[in-house]
Amino acid sequence: MTATPATPAVSRISVPGGELAVGRWPGDSLPVLAIHGITASHLAWGMVAPLVAGPVIAPDLRGRGGSGSLPGPYGMATHAADCVAVLDGLGIEQAIVVGHSMGGFVASVLAHRYPSRVARLVLVDGGAPLTLPEGVDIETALGPAVARLEMRFGSVAEYRDFWREHPSFAEWNPAIESYVDYDLTGAAPRLRSKVNGDAVRTDFIDLHKGDDPREAYEALASDTVFLRAERGMFNQPEALYPDPATIGLAVTTVPGTNHYTILLGEDGARAVAAALF
Repeated sequence: MTATPATPAVSRISVPGGELAVGRWPGDSLPVLAIHGITASHLAWGMVAPLVAGPVIAPDLRGRGGSGSLPGPYGMATHAADCVAVLDGLGIEQAIVVGHSMGGFVASVLAHRYPSRVARLVLVDGGAPLTLPEGVDIETALGPAVARLEMRFGSVAEYRDFWREHPSFAEWNPAIESYVDYDLTGAAPRLRSKVNGDAVRTDFIDLHKGDDPREAYEALASDTVFLRAERGMFNQPEALYPDPATIGLAVTTVPGTNHYTILLGEDGARAVAAALF
């Protein structure tokens, strides 16, 4: 395995409506296309990428990170098409495709619509149908995520402190800090997240109710690798996918991980990297 820097190079690839920011870690093996979650960025892969032979190609999906100003339409099919445009722009015919959280839904749609571009598919705590808790509708479930996007912060340190209080980030590390710092835009004392709230709302509805992710899931081979976090989005004992048997794929539960640390914790990153070889 080649040595890989912790910080990727960032380039820009043309897509409809503008340019997508793309993080790239070098390597000398089959490329990995890594697709992040609903309010994340390419730096969600900051601990995984150095552990694989690479190269690792990780776009900021439109409406997030360095692609935050890109307009809609959003939705899983649009993100999948953007990811294929990234492969085209980099001259990559085929890649191992891995998606985390919402990125799992994007990855599944990509594999369904563009099967010749996918050497292998790996889903990480996302991509299989999700059920909202009883009595919770889409807007209620979206509430905390959208509320954060409206918040303003006086300094980088204040934003770090906000995330340090998140139960899933109790074990803070440099990769989490870089991930959090990258999300900020604007100027103090009115720093804010780069994430576009309209993109989050549209994508959240699509992954729960859209035809594209449902059809893509139904077309998945039963031996598709699915890595499941043992704990939930707030480090609660109930996982995002409480019952592995209902996922219907080749599920491996990664002990000691929550929805975030399955990528941004040491044990989780090693498990995900191992699934990409």
